[in-house]
Amino acid sequence: MRAYRYLDFITALFVVVLIVSNIASTKVVLLGPFTFDGGTILFPLAYIFGDVLTEVYGYKRSRRVIWTGFFLLILATLTFGIVNALPTPPDQQSTAQAFSAILGLVPRIVLASLVAYWVGEFVNSYVLAKLKIATQGRWLWTRTLGSTLIAQGLDTGLFLLIAFYGVWDNALLWTVFVSNYVFKVGVEALFTPLTYAVVGFLKRAEREDYYDRDTNFNPFAVR
Repeated sequence: MRAYRYLDFITALFVVVLIVSNIASTKVVLLGPFTFDGGTILFPLAYIFGDVLTEVYGYKRSRRVIWTGFFLLILATLTFGIVNALPTPPDQQSTAQAFSAILGLVPRIVLASLVAYWVGEFVNSYVLAKLKIATQGRWLWTRTLGSTLIAQGLDTGLFLLIAFYGVWDNALLWTVFVSNYVFKVGVEALFTPLTYAVVGFLKRAEREDYYDRDTNFNPFAVR
């Protein structure tokens, strides 16, 4: 595989956004008419990075980045869980309680986050790659928004159902789903000019504009 100047940097940004978003999601926030978990403020950037990766470097390289983020998210979660389970000195009980409240993630939320991320990111990359072939590389906005409309719906719906179905009443689940979905898609649309600029810069700098015409789209493929 070719060496690229900026692929490692984008991968690092992607993983940081992913992990910080999951930490921030422990708090439910209000922003104007929207009600959502705090991670929603930053998490849409992960999909924008996913769009950029697939558009410039192709699905195969995006697959590697998605799996990298997946395993590092597991590592972060396991670290928080182990630290939370270890005993605390008596004079540090208040600190331990604060840590547990923020980072002592319950297994159901962890499972929801991992499943939603995995499904959403792979669907986003797959749809964008297929649309790039269908549009012959034209109309980038149709690919970024089209893939986001599908993938964010799956991501948001899976996370809320796995994490909170039966815990929150259905009315609250629906309210949070609509707020999250509208906000995430809105951020994608708002950032479209920036996405165009970044994609254009990377295509010139990397001398790459990959088309997934003969790609194996199996997310578990290792070659």
